[in-house]
Amino acid sequence: MNYASFIIKIIKKPKQSFFEKEISLTEISGKLYQIRNKKKIEIPVSLSLWGNLAYDTMQYYHINDYVIVEGYVSLRDKISSGYQIPVDKHIEVSGFKIYPFLLDSIQLTKMDK
Repeated sequence: MNYASFIIKIIKKPKQSFFEKEISLTEISGKLYQIRNKKKIEIPVSLSLWGNLAYDTMQYYHINDYVIVEGYVSLRDKISSGYQIPVDKHIEVSGFKIYPFLLDSIQLTKMDK
């Protein structure tokens, strides 16, 4: 496995599940965009987050948000064929850190003095 950083667009609502009633897991479906020779390629990515990071992700990140993710990368066999380009592998990232990049869901609140 390799440790890497990515900018990922969240395309589906994050799903949270629990193991042994205490350990939280949040799974996010997203797209990784690669631009090469003036062509934009969309690569499907599955992101898994554990523990407190999973709770924070459910609370702060939503569909169409862009996030910077650091984590370990693994390749799996392709599970669906609904994407624009033929990709024979599916990227899965086990995230250790997540940062906001471009949040579509930011709501500004009025500060009272």
